[in-house]
Amino acid sequence: MTKTAVIFSPVYYRHNPGKSHPESARRLHAIVKELAKKEAAAQKNWNFVKPEMASVEDVELVHGIEYIKLVEAVCRSGGGLLDLEDTVVSPESYKVALYAVGGALKAVKLVLKCDFQNAFALVRPPGHHASKYRACGFCLFNNVAIAAKYLIQKCDFKRVLILDVDAHHGNGTQEIFYETSKVLYISLHEDPYGFPGTGFAGEVGEGEGEGYNVNVPLPFMTADDVYLRAAKEIVEPIVAQYDPQFVLVSAGFDGHFSDPVGNLSLSESCYQKVFELIVNLTSKTACGRLVSILEGGYNARFLGKNVAIALAAIDGVSCNIHSKFRKSSRSVKKRGEKVIEEVRKIQKKYWAI
Repeated sequence: MTKTAVIFSPVYYRHNPGKSHPESARRLHAIVKELAKKEAAAQKNWNFVKPEMASVEDVELVHGIEYIKLVEAVCRSGGGLLDLEDTVVSPESYKVALYAVGGALKAVKLVLKCDFQNAFALVRPPGHHASKYRACGFCLFNNVAIAAKYLIQKCDFKRVLILDVDAHHGNGTQEIFYETSKVLYISLHEDPYGFPGTGFAGEVGEGEGEGYNVNVPLPFMTADDVYLRAAKEIVEPIVAQYDPQFVLVSAGFDGHFSDPVGNLSLSESCYQKVFELIVNLTSKTACGRLVSILEGGYNARFLGKNVAIALAAIDGVSCNIHSKFRKSSRSVKKRGEKVIEEVRKIQKKYWAI
């Protein structure tokens, strides 16, 4: 059995928020080009799989019908701005967004049927900032949240992990699952004070969901050392105790030191270690059921490399990395360690860490 399904279609190129917009088709072009290189192609244990277009009923697992119709209407009228900042749609964006949701669902279904052990959905537009009734942060429909809702409502899963490694907090995903224990949402991200304004350590969930929301808001310019420490000391023990039945990853790569939108300072080596950790956790807790869904990453030169590195880790093949391990400055390290300790104190109420 081929180990990994890579969900992709050229239809994703047709969402066009503008030539100067960071979330452009150049991102996926760079990834596909990198995966076609001799080294990646020679060692691969993965296959491209085409997505299917999601139905409106699929999108309604998370989003209100009024919002869905709004997105469709704006696109049909020629496109434009969907929020107050930078979420722009073109005439074909609604259809492409349905294919993005469909790509995430296709990945989940392939893993559930054991056609593949795991999957990586190379979709756009991204999704983790989109809430039930609102577009935000380049995101139209929340792909990872819809995948999680599908597992819960259609497949009767009781424990789904969403691990968000995008540089920015997934405010939409947090909001959608803030009051349930059926999804454990863990996010490692940069200081969210400026954007999106959510994702602070004290946001732990409410009601039935209290304790099932874990935020690690790291200082700007956090590098590999502090980031990986947070992953080992916070993420790993909590995931082991939650014992998820399925793992979904909001796979953002805008934490790379070169990214023009993110404010972290991570290397390719860090992404390799993070995805190796994810694979190890998944093999211990979720029978290897793992689906990664593309979120951010806006330096096309490095995005392709980082996705190829993550895919190699998921695929279980070796990957030559030439980047050096990056260390945080003394002041950033001190602040980062303080954040990790704050998160530990807050989460000790719910988990043995």
